[in-house]
Amino acid sequence: MPSIEPIIWWILEAVAVASLLVAEHRGFRKAIIFSKMAASSIFLGYAVALGAFDTGTGSILFLGLVLCWLGDALLLPPGQTLWFQLGIGSFLLGHLSYAATFFGLGLHFPTLIVATAIILSASWTTLVWLRPKIPADFSVAVTSYVVVIGTMVACAFAAFAAGAPCSVAIGAMLFATSDLSVARERFVSQSFVNSAWGLPAYFAA
Repeated sequence: MPSIEPIIWWILEAVAVASLLVAEHRGFRKAIIFSKMAASSIFLGYAVALGAFDTGTGSILFLGLVLCWLGDALLLPPGQTLWFQLGIGSFLLGHLSYAATFFGLGLHFPTLIVATAIILSASWTTLVWLRPKIPADFSVAVTSYVVVIGTMVACAFAAFAAGAPCSVAIGAMLFATSDLSVARERFVSQSFVNSAWGLPAYFAA
């Protein structure tokens, strides 16, 4: 069976994300559900096509993608619900999988130390911004998530410095950036603007 060319996966993803943005803008709930899960399923298919199961690190990375797929499903209900908390947990575990993947690629420890210091500052700023707006029952989950995604980003830069492709660092930064849009939507101000830049950043990551 012939494999699908990478450009086809990118086109399918772009179409799904564009459809999701249109659905979000118009408030079509069924279309949002379908297009979001289609976009998430496409990145799973792309990973398999690229040989995710050919290596141990690839398999761990795929586990992270599956956990993010589950997180996407859990985040479909709007508002600050139990499903949202479970979604945070699923993404948290996904980021731990990504960090383990990058560790398996090898880390440049001087870069890891510098990146950790910078990201700690950025994470602290983010928590200061969010803390007054986060309900008490979300405090531990959000704080833990910020710490874990910061760890993932630091490991990504350290892996890049050790010889991993630059897409590792770029993807990690895009993922962290997209999470700011989710935090703003759920805790600060609901607006289509959050989706307009957050969703493309997330699926590109």
